[in-house]
Amino acid sequence: MTKHRLVAGIATALTMAMAPVGSAAAQRVERVAEMPAHLTILPVRVHGRVERKGDALVRQWPGSYVETAFDGATALFTIGAGEVGLHVIVDGREIDTLVRPAPGVYRIDGLPGGRHELRIEVASESQAGPTRLGPFYAAQRAVMPPPPARARQIEFVGDSHTVGYGVTSAKRECTQDEVWRTTDTSRGFGALLAHRYDADYEINAISGRGIVRNYNGFAANTLPDAYPYTVFDRQSRATDPDWHPQVIVVALGTNDFTTPLHAGETWATRDALHADYEARYVRFVQSLRARDPKALIVLWATDLADGEIAAEVTKVVAKLRASGERRLAYVPVNGLAFTACNAHPSLADQKVIADRIAGAIDTQADAWQR
Repeated sequence: MTKHRLVAGIATALTMAMAPVGSAAAQRVERVAEMPAHLTILPVRVHGRVERKGDALVRQWPGSYVETAFDGATALFTIGAGEVGLHVIVDGREIDTLVRPAPGVYRIDGLPGGRHELRIEVASESQAGPTRLGPFYAAQRAVMPPPPARARQIEFVGDSHTVGYGVTSAKRECTQDEVWRTTDTSRGFGALLAHRYDADYEINAISGRGIVRNYNGFAANTLPDAYPYTVFDRQSRATDPDWHPQVIVVALGTNDFTTPLHAGETWATRDALHADYEARYVRFVQSLRARDPKALIVLWATDLADGEIAAEVTKVVAKLRASGERRLAYVPVNGLAFTACNAHPSLADQKVIADRIAGAIDTQADAWQR
């Protein structure tokens, strides 16, 4: 529910204190002047849409993460140009958060001997442009296979509420930099649900975008227009033969309806906007169904805009069911506090959203079927 030029960011709440007891003081992430010799590229497992440029990963959708493994005290990775926030997680514990790191090579050091799993999570939103991560390196004798893919997959499609825009902020009035620093997709309901179900996840969401209309009518691709592509330049289509989520969670409409129509927009009346929204949303869900015929699709909506969003999503659900759609759930999420940046869902709100959606998933005995 914010203009596309407001590039999002990362949380400051997670700190080094989360590192394993007894090793926090020794573990560190630091930028090094040059790449050491005699290193080998680590195999990685990538989650989220990426373009592979050699051994580097180019990504733009929020919430992407990379997992690898190595033996010993040290691993290295490369960060490319562009503003990004990254959580560095070793063996399930966050050891650092890199806030707008300078491009270059970064070394993780001070780990005890033995096998370690490394996970790098992108916390920030990247509407301004793609960012680059990797390759990952270790000594040749330290190379190990990455952690296996999880049996469950869940995808989240939406806007700033799904991105985790300003989620760690304790206030509503935020500067653009404060928005950047308090946005953290890994603290949003999508990551919460994925962890609850031990599922791999994708977050395909863009702040400010709607089904047919963006926030306050600003000109940019709507979410359905951007969705088919790997990055936002719409040059390459997202194709991943291994990505077939059993559950797809969608929330779109906040940006279509929370601001008044302006002269010169496509729709002369609110009724015309409603009709266009309903038809396009139905087609979008049907396109998701065509890709994943067995998936449970969950639509959810808040009570913002005096209930207009929820009323319209209810109509979309009715139209889909009338067309024969059966693996579909609707979750109204009312009563959120919206105390984060620019009246966005707070950390507490994100937990409420996750709990409400989980309630719908858990009523489906075969929700995780293949």
